[in-house]
Amino acid sequence: MSAHDAVPVSLAEIARIAGVGRAAVSNWRRRHDSFPTRIGGTDVSPQFSLAEVERWLRNNGKLRDIGGRELLWPRFEALGSRNESGLAIAEAARLMRSPEARTVHPDLSPQAKALADRAARVGREEGPRETFEFLLQRWLETHVRQLSTTPPQLAALMARVALTVRLGPDRGRLTLLDPASGTGHLTAAALQEYDGPGLEVLACERDPALAALAAGRLSFLAEKHDVRPRIATADTLRDDPFSGAKADIALCNPPFNERDWGYEELATDQRWTHGLPPRTEPELAWVQHLLAHLEPGGAAVVVLPPAVASRKAGRRIRGSLLRTGTLRAVVSLPPGSAQPHSVALQLWILRAAPESPATAPPSQHVLLVDATRFARPGTREPSPDWGSLGSFVLASMAALDQVGQDPPEGAVRVPLLDLLDDEVDVTPGRYTAVANEPSHEELARKWNKFDSFLTDLADHSRHLSRLAFETGTPQTTTTVGDLVKAGALMLRAGQQPPPSATTGDGGTVPLLTIADLLHDGTPSGVVPTGSAPAVAEEGDVLVAGVARAFKAWVHEGPPMALGPQLYLLRVDAEKLEAHFLAGCLYAPTNGRQAGTHASSSSRIDIRRLQVLQLPLEKQTTYAETFRRLRAFEELLTTADGSGKGLVSDMSDRLAAGGLTV
Repeated sequence: MSAHDAVPVSLAEIARIAGVGRAAVSNWRRRHDSFPTRIGGTDVSPQFSLAEVERWLRNNGKLRDIGGRELLWPRFEALGSRNESGLAIAEAARLMRSPEARTVHPDLSPQAKALADRAARVGREEGPRETFEFLLQRWLETHVRQLSTTPPQLAALMARVALTVRLGPDRGRLTLLDPASGTGHLTAAALQEYDGPGLEVLACERDPALAALAAGRLSFLAEKHDVRPRIATADTLRDDPFSGAKADIALCNPPFNERDWGYEELATDQRWTHGLPPRTEPELAWVQHLLAHLEPGGAAVVVLPPAVASRKAGRRIRGSLLRTGTLRAVVSLPPGSAQPHSVALQLWILRAAPESPATAPPSQHVLLVDATRFARPGTREPSPDWGSLGSFVLASMAALDQVGQDPPEGAVRVPLLDLLDDEVDVTPGRYTAVANEPSHEELARKWNKFDSFLTDLADHSRHLSRLAFETGTPQTTTTVGDLVKAGALMLRAGQQPPPSATTGDGGTVPLLTIADLLHDGTPSGVVPTGSAPAVAEEGDVLVAGVARAFKAWVHEGPPMALGPQLYLLRVDAEKLEAHFLAGCLYAPTNGRQAGTHASSSSRIDIRRLQVLQLPLEKQTTYAETFRRLRAFEELLTTADGSGKGLVSDMSDRLAAGGLTV
């Protein structure tokens, strides 16, 4: 068997290639004697020859709608080396754009060169940029523990903030600096957000594979934008490839806690206008590096760990940044905004003094923004609510230079005199909590709202408490599975749309996931119309099929796509009442009986859920009672949150003093 044929793939990889679930592949293996035999792995995790699998899939008609991209990745992964596979993907991108080019990276093996040629051919057939982005994403997913990337949502937010904060005249082509570019997430986001006449990109990355991939990414973006990218492979702090160059905006997500950043050899560097960064404060070296490259009025946005805002070693530099008006704002992000995901990172917004003081007179305040509340709880890893987070941060930035305009709640202007103490701590949470003491009028409004909740709760309580139930009379039930067989309803399971799906001209539809239900029930994403197998329409019954989020309800509103573990039940209105069905399904005992096991992560077998067998006219009576019960439940939840908020607000107000009796 040749090296090409020996490329191993797992059952999960075969499922991805064929566009099916892993269970389907296991079923093929059991039912078809011709399915390729195992070449490695274990009985639990077998591995198969990619070449044999590809032949079998083609011969059995299992590759009807699958292009060549999925078949490429296992071959890149088989190269074994993170660097070589990354360089090979970058080389493929270069060949996609310049088919006649033959200058290859000297570190590429003959096998990697041949694979880059093959990927370039696939890209020219199926779309060069789409193929490159697919391979890049798979490479990043495979090496996620070795790499630190900037999530696209955070990169877009940073670019918007920089473009908003920047001052000074437009000189035609805008210049962007990213001195620690990685694979180019920040520069790509800036290209998407900037709609000006042209952009010059100055990017630097010390890892050759990452720099090559960034160059590949920017080469495709440059085709649609007036962009002049310059990407250097160098250690930016020690050997600045753009020394003397100036940028209008700078974006940076630098490496954290690197003690060997060049402290000794850079002790007399001219960039340290705010003081020599201590050996333990490499992040402040990156901050001053960005400032050294800014045009007058230019803005920089940099991701930093929260300790930089308060560490004793950096207080002298922080003080200088404040006194000179260079540090304009600090934003505390929710955990999960970027790696490391367990830390509430910060954005520091810096701005060089403009050429004309009249453009922005020296400010005596700094804007501190606490956005940590915009997290999405309930997921395995913390994750921000990017839509709300972005709106809040941009609304805060709009008040940056408008002294007469109050920033939104959670953001506060702090006088420099309050910050320039012995600590020079610019952590937003230290100041926003004090500034958010509720006023008498705010407390009065909240108490009135809480009282209305209690009134509505009492009304529902009176009605529900009067209900009477027969005892000892057996009730006939059926299951969802039997109702589907009888044609009384249609069942569809939600799925995650393929990552390669594009919006095209058909528009989009909101996507609801289990994580959304655990947060606030609002869809957090969108998918192209037609790419989702389950799209709920008004009047459909929706069921969350996992124990920790078990729920059934009637959908109201515009169409909405469903993600994994969510199910759509469309009733025959002549046989079933939707609210009656949802009420029966939502019974907690029903969910426990249909669960696969006793833990909170168990899945609910939707077909086993029980439904009362009642004539349609009696279903209506039950449906109205179920509706009132759901309204009572929603009021309880709302009143609970409102009451806890009042306790918190009252505690803050009492602790601030001034109580009159």
